[in-house]
Amino acid sequence: MNLKKTIRSIPDWPIQGVIFRDLTTLMQDPEAFTCSCDILYERYRNKGIDKIVGIDARGFVFGGVLAYKLGIGFVPVRKSGKLPGLTIKKEYDLEYGTDTLEIHEDAISPGEKVVIVDDLIATGGTVGATVKLVRQLGADLIECAFVVELPDLKGREQIPDCPVFSMVSFEGE
Repeated sequence: MNLKKTIRSIPDWPIQGVIFRDLTTLMQDPEAFTCSCDILYERYRNKGIDKIVGIDARGFVFGGVLAYKLGIGFVPVRKSGKLPGLTIKKEYDLEYGTDTLEIHEDAISPGEKVVIVDDLIATGGTVGATVKLVRQLGADLIECAFVVELPDLKGREQIPDCPVFSMVSFEGE
């Protein structure tokens, strides 16, 4: 299936000159959503993964389905102030400022095999912060997985020592 055709491109959003890649259209298409989740499942089903880490918020959608299909735990990484227990935090840079992500400090045990899942990798700030949090907890980080990659924004450079898997690329577009 051509997943790329199911992703809506919205020019000049949220600011002039940006083309927003809207995955809600992929998620609304039952065949495309099932296909993308099945691709993730097939990739990780025999890897002995212990936990899936999903990044707020669309990483919860794809990561939650993957954890369910693998029969393993799901760990949310959220914006600051959204998790109720004891957390560790990582600040990261945005285009015009900073933001903070958190993970429960007891969410991952040292040595557990982990895959980080999100819908899209662009500049890599969010996933870079997530990688640091997961490693701070002692995880064996296997890979970061995305439905979409925007390679022109060089997000992989934020996680140079972590393998990256993506299903769809909007390079030069």
